[in-house]
Amino acid sequence: MAEISLQALDDVPRERLESALEHHPAKEMRSALRRLVRKGGAAADDDCHPLFDCFALGTGRVTSVATAALPFLVALAGDPDMGARTTLVQLLAGLSTMAAEAEPGLVDAGWHETWRRHLPRIRALLSDPRPEVRREALALAGKADVLVERWHAETDPTVRLPVLLALGDAAAGSADAGTVDRVRAVVAEVLRTGAPVMRVAAVHAWAVFDPRAPVRELDVLVEVLSDPSVRPRFEATWYMPDVDNAFTREDVVSWTAGLLDDAPHSALSFVVRLVDAAGRTGDSRLCRAALEEAWRLLVVLPSAAPALLPLAGALLADPDDGVRYRAAHLLAVLGSRAAPYADGLAALLDDPGEGDCLFEGTVGDHARWALTRIGDPRALPDLVERLCAPHQRLHSRGYGSIDPHSPQVEDVLAPLRAHADVLLPTVRKLLRDDGVGGSSTGSFLKVLTAWGPVAAPAIPEVVALLDDTRHSLSAIDALVAMGPAAASAEPAVRACTVLDFPGNHLKVAWAAWRLGGDRDAALRPIGDAVLTEEEPSPGAVSLLGDFGAAAARYADPVRHAMEHGGTWVRLPAAVALWSITSEPEPSVSVLEEYLLPVADGGDAYGYFLDALRALARIGTASPAARALLRTVRGSDRRLSAHRDYRAFLQDEEIRSAIDDVLALP
Repeated sequence: MAEISLQALDDVPRERLESALEHHPAKEMRSALRRLVRKGGAAADDDCHPLFDCFALGTGRVTSVATAALPFLVALAGDPDMGARTTLVQLLAGLSTMAAEAEPGLVDAGWHETWRRHLPRIRALLSDPRPEVRREALALAGKADVLVERWHAETDPTVRLPVLLALGDAAAGSADAGTVDRVRAVVAEVLRTGAPVMRVAAVHAWAVFDPRAPVRELDVLVEVLSDPSVRPRFEATWYMPDVDNAFTREDVVSWTAGLLDDAPHSALSFVVRLVDAAGRTGDSRLCRAALEEAWRLLVVLPSAAPALLPLAGALLADPDDGVRYRAAHLLAVLGSRAAPYADGLAALLDDPGEGDCLFEGTVGDHARWALTRIGDPRALPDLVERLCAPHQRLHSRGYGSIDPHSPQVEDVLAPLRAHADVLLPTVRKLLRDDGVGGSSTGSFLKVLTAWGPVAAPAIPEVVALLDDTRHSLSAIDALVAMGPAAASAEPAVRACTVLDFPGNHLKVAWAAWRLGGDRDAALRPIGDAVLTEEEPSPGAVSLLGDFGAAAARYADPVRHAMEHGGTWVRLPAAVALWSITSEPEPSVSVLEEYLLPVADGGDAYGYFLDALRALARIGTASPAARALLRTVRGSDRRLSAHRDYRAFLQDEEIRSAIDDVLALP
């Protein structure tokens, strides 16, 4: 039969076949099909990959190449002696889905008729002797009634479970009340009489067309997922189409938690009850999974903290490394609220246990960070060295993981200005030691800038970095932040001008003035840059504003930038204009515009925080802005676009800045 299909394919004139992508011509599709026929039972998944490339499922186009190949794909997928059948069925399912979702003009004219002609053989895959083929074929069922029939006929639990889940999807997409009622009856019966794992699957199926189902059946979910004896049955049963391996119980915990996204109080109850159950049974894997979901909840929902705080505190003594790691990290992000557990954290300072992520610190490292957030001096010994340890093994940690991971050096040290006398000697040593401190140099400069004048003993180390173009601008910021004590660095700052870097010229001129140089000599190039550029850079405008009334002759171009510039320059221009003129308006009105997007649910938190700080400097805000800020302050959402530990730090910054504005007279 395969040979006949190949002959039929050969009879189609090559020039009439349109490929989905030019670099995958029709002849490659024919070659891939011939290769599959030659290999027969020895064919593997890799042999099918060229076909996925030829049909380009991600393009949303079903071309004549796919139509010509369809009869042969159906024959191969149904051939019991053919290898990689499940992958071929996946390909059929992908083509079917793409054809159903594509714009009509992007589907080859002959596709639908060819599909209809072969539909009986396609549907026959639903009753294939091999359960893995039947499972992959579920995406080809089409109608809910076909799935209901399959449900009653199917006996293999690894297929029955995905059939049940597919029924939920079919009911959600059906406008026929009778179909929904039939699916509801099946799901309700499974929920009442099914095996434990199938009952959880029934809740998942029901949730697709009734989102309140997981809330109503929370007891069932907790009971089954927390039963250690049921855990192996998940890996034996919970399969899904297009997924090679079974889902573990922990996978299902995560998936189930997602069903409760729109019911945060139920989601919180779900994870708390799972953690409690895990503690009673000593089920460390369940505890880790539940803590991961607790973390994902807490990172967006501040109100989850009171319920999760005591759980994390109690788990500091858990025998499992992964549990202690997650508990210590959770307490760290909660900051001062974790103070009641300071002794438990201090007991873990030398704990070598690690989490699941490589190079992300130990339990002791996270306990140490938690103590710094509390303000406990027991965290200080070896703090800098421990923070830098991951950087010695990693060239860069520039990633956006949402899972618990070690904080950046500056995020830990910058708030510890009061302890600079203890920490600064180690920071200076590492700055001098390029073999150790090199990868952390940028972080250390941010820390020294945040510490300001108390970091002045590090002036020699910072001056030595002025010739390093990677760090010169940050070094300049650190020296300026140190204040008059750094005046001796002015000549070195002037000497670090980079000829082909205009932004560097302005920064150097500004810094030289701040370190005791001539004000007018610095003001002129910065003011001229703002005056002559069609749209001045935010950096130049900010530097100009630092000169205050001395920059009065540049007020008009600054005002123009505020009124007509892009989003990125209007805010610093508003601050600069106020600094130059000492007049709150129109700067305050412009700054308050940057509050509105976040109040409306947006995530422009950087602009929001900058505007808040500027309003606090100016010393006034309108009644409307105050009302808006009270609403934002009272909202139960994390005020940050980050979804890792930085979310908590930024949320704290923003809430503190809101309080500063609301406290204005």
